[in-house]
Amino acid sequence: MAAVSVIIPTYNRADKVARAVASVLHQTYTDYDLIVVDDGSRDGTRETFSLFPSRVIRLFHDENRGVSAARNTGILASRSPLVAFLDSDDYWLPEKLAAQVDFFEDHPEAVACQTQEIWIRKGRRVNPRKKHLKPSGDIFLPSLRLCLVSPSAVMVRRSLFEEVGLFDEAFPVCEDYDLWLRIACKHPIHLLDRDLVIKEGGAPDQLSRSLTGMDRFRIASLLKIMKSGHLNPRQWKAALRELRSKCKIYGEGCLKRGKKDEGDYYLEIPEKLSKTQSTKDI
Repeated sequence: MAAVSVIIPTYNRADKVARAVASVLHQTYTDYDLIVVDDGSRDGTRETFSLFPSRVIRLFHDENRGVSAARNTGILASRSPLVAFLDSDDYWLPEKLAAQVDFFEDHPEAVACQTQEIWIRKGRRVNPRKKHLKPSGDIFLPSLRLCLVSPSAVMVRRSLFEEVGLFDEAFPVCEDYDLWLRIACKHPIHLLDRDLVIKEGGAPDQLSRSLTGMDRFRIASLLKIMKSGHLNPRQWKAALRELRSKCKIYGEGCLKRGKKDEGDYYLEIPEKLSKTQSTKDI
């Protein structure tokens, strides 16, 4: 059994997935199991894998069910005690796996860590805005506003999924925001302050660009974590503050677009919560 299972979900990325796979094969740390899940691609992605020896990749072909389902297929197929993800449009620098495995060996109590990353937008390096800077340790409160964990940069203990569950397949976007909240409310997520991932953005096929109303799914995530009973009073109050902010923005946006029933529904959610301190009626 390999020490790390590396999971690459991909959909219609024939032009980039080979680069992602190659960046894994060129890692200085070699005790890994590489799992690629093709989420129903129709652009020749399957043929791309003929470039690599079949013995180095466990390849799964699935119907198009979304990135959450693809990652979950990889998790369920994995057997290693550590799991790392790599989006097929990103790639790793050679020391990435070695640095994180060393971290877990030095910190046996840790369950999750991520690295820094280099952002590339339309072929040029850009600096992340202040709000995107990654904290380390107890990151639950800052993570309420937006997702501060990058799937391509994170490594977790596989046992963590038995505790908090898998990616929520009902979420077409913000599935990572949802999972990291479930983890961060219970455990520190540590940061290795090294640039070990190249993260590309700005492509028109990226989910965060092609789907609107992402706050609707963040609101659903907040309601879900508040229903879970896992939040302490401080976390609950902070989640309620963020929920109020997101519901106001989303609800008022609905009203401007003439969606009165939907707008009123979202605007009323925080008031119901503040009165009942329960999500059972939402």
